[in-house]
Amino acid sequence: MKLNYRVAIFGLALLFGIVVSAPSLLNSSWGKKVTLGLDLQGGLHMLLGVKTDEAVKAHTKSIAASIKRFTQKKDILIDDLKFDQKSIDFTLLDSDDKKAIEEYLKGIKGVTYAFNGEKVHIELTPKEIEETKKHAIDQAIETIRNRLDQFGLSEPLVAKQGDGSILVELAGIKSAEDEQRARELISRAARLELMAVDEDRAGRVYTMTPQEAAEYGDVILSDVKNPKVKYLVREIPIIEGDMLTDAHVGFDQNNRPVIDFTLNAEGAEIFGDFTGKNVGKRLAIVLDGKVYSDPRINERIGGGSGQISGNYTVVEAKDLAIALRSGALLAPIYMLEKRSVGPSLGADSIKASMIALVSGFVLVMLFMVLYYKMAGVIANIALIANLFLILAIMALFGATLTLPGMAGIVLTVGMAVDANVIITERIRELLREGVSIHKAIEDGYSNAMSAILDANITTLIAAVVLYVYGTGAIKGFAITMSIGILASMLTAILGTHGIYEMLEKRIAKSKNNHFWFGIKA
Repeated sequence: MKLNYRVAIFGLALLFGIVVSAPSLLNSSWGKKVTLGLDLQGGLHMLLGVKTDEAVKAHTKSIAASIKRFTQKKDILIDDLKFDQKSIDFTLLDSDDKKAIEEYLKGIKGVTYAFNGEKVHIELTPKEIEETKKHAIDQAIETIRNRLDQFGLSEPLVAKQGDGSILVELAGIKSAEDEQRARELISRAARLELMAVDEDRAGRVYTMTPQEAAEYGDVILSDVKNPKVKYLVREIPIIEGDMLTDAHVGFDQNNRPVIDFTLNAEGAEIFGDFTGKNVGKRLAIVLDGKVYSDPRINERIGGGSGQISGNYTVVEAKDLAIALRSGALLAPIYMLEKRSVGPSLGADSIKASMIALVSGFVLVMLFMVLYYKMAGVIANIALIANLFLILAIMALFGATLTLPGMAGIVLTVGMAVDANVIITERIRELLREGVSIHKAIEDGYSNAMSAILDANITTLIAAVVLYVYGTGAIKGFAITMSIGILASMLTAILGTHGIYEMLEKRIAKSKNNHFWFGIKA
């Protein structure tokens, strides 16, 4: 026996597979491990709906706020600025400013506008409304995914389902407390707004109706700590959450958790200008429609930073900071369906999958040994190495193993041994023709290569397509199948070839083709 480079590579690959997959197989506390999916370890399954009409209203409100900022910056006098679901109205006090207003409105995408004397009416186009609704769903998916990533969950599934629903699967959520935290983090709008308090009418807030407040361009909000405390604030905010660049947990002078936030350059400029012009007045810090504080402005505030204080724990403050950093939801979301998958059900799935995998594996190995003798044993060595490599690569990259992923491994077992069947049959054909062992092995691999490559490459292409366009369970199946195909190319082609080369002289000397390849005399 003489070692060759093929056996050396195969041996290193097998060693790598055993060492890296060991923590997953032994369930140890050290090393990287394969993460089990929702169907294997239990967790939370949710189907969420999105209130897209609210996204349209928020978009309209944002346009109204931008118009207000533009007119203030250019010293254009307007009055009675109001908005509803999809339109904005205001009065232009100086007709000389009409051209400047019109030029600005031309630059706003997806709106139509009309002048009726000094009255200006702006409306979202039907196309813009549809695009806003679609964007709200896409943005909700991305925002929820970002929040859950920062929450620390391993590979949460967040995907669009149907026209307007969002599927969320969180593996490893076992306690009611973790479930509640995850649900609150997902559903929290995290819409931060800095709104001016209407000092002229603030004293009437407890006797004023919401309809009367709306006539003045105001809205009545309640205090986050005490819902009985009311505030009358301007409906169009000074600063919106999309100007936020960072939010993190800090502590006030009493060592209570607070949220320190930072604004972008535009927000900092607007914040500085507003506070400079409104010294002595109050500015309400509003989060998700609740007033957290209403500090009085003592001087111009530059730097674009602020603080949100409230009666919450460090964990709640951390989750709030995550929600703010990952961005506000453009539209509220609501629960359509929720179910918990218990760890016991996951354990049953693992047990059933392992029975299928082990039984399939053993039957394949038995067939190979009984039919191909020692060639079958060599093929089985490659098959074992293939399984170790699949687990090792999944553990190395932190991939999630799901129930369909287990099915992908079972399928890979069949595909991996198929390559060895083709190679062994080619070798047997050549040996029957009376060629030497060396030529039979070399030509056998050469003749089988095109068929093996064609089959593996086409299957790999299908797996890649499944991964790119599939979701959840389909991705899990595609991942394990892809890894298995690539691993089998190494073990079944390179590894077994090297073993045959190493044993070639012994095989030739024994002259027992039945023992080595199962050829009947």
